[in-house]
Amino acid sequence: MAFVVGLTGGIGSGKSAASAWFESQCIVVVDADIVAREIVQKGQPALKDIHQAFGDWVLQADGELNRRALREHIFKAPEARKVLEQITHPAIRNSIIQQLAQADSPYAILVSPLLFETNQHELTQRTLLIDASEELQILRASQRDGQNEEQIKKIIAAQMPRLRKQQIADDIVLNDGHLDHLYQHLQPMHEKYLAMALKKQS
Repeated sequence: MAFVVGLTGGIGSGKSAASAWFESQCIVVVDADIVAREIVQKGQPALKDIHQAFGDWVLQADGELNRRALREHIFKAPEARKVLEQITHPAIRNSIIQQLAQADSPYAILVSPLLFETNQHELTQRTLLIDASEELQILRASQRDGQNEEQIKKIIAAQMPRLRKQQIADDIVLNDGHLDHLYQHLQPMHEKYLAMALKKQS
C-alpha cells in the first residue's frame, strides 16, 4: 500500500485545482466524489441495495439511479439519509481502499470533501487542508456552479467548520485565489510527501 495523503477542503476552496496539480506530478489521485458516483452505477451492488431499500421510484426508465428524486427525498426525510449512507459509505470505502492499493506512484492522494466527517482520514497517513476564506468560497462556488449564495452557505454550514478542519489537518495550504500561489505552496508539500513515503518504504 502506498503512502496516502488525504486532501480536503470546503466547497470552492480549490481542492480540484490542487488535486489536478498533484496529478500533473504523476501522483495517483483517488477522488471520493468520483467513487461515490461509480458505486451507484447500473449493475453495481450498491444500486441494487438502494433500489431494494427505497423502491422503484429511485430508478430511471433506463435503470440508472434517479439522483434528483433521491436527493429531494433525502432532503425532506433526514432518516432516509441514514439508510442511504449505511449502503453507500461502506461501498465507497471498499472501493477507495482497492484503488489506493493499486496506486503505483511514490505516494497517493485521496481527495474527499468529507475526509474528516466520514472518517476517510483513517485511510491516510497524512492530511492536507486546502483552506480559503468563506467569502472566497462563496465567490468561487457561485461563479463555477451558478448556485446562489444561500445554497452555498447551506452547503458550507453542513460541512465541518473551517476552524475545526484547521485544528485537525496535518498540513494547511491557504489558497488565496491565485493558481500560481497555490502551486508554489504545493511544491514543498509534494517534496515533503515524497520524502515521507520514501522513509516509510525503507
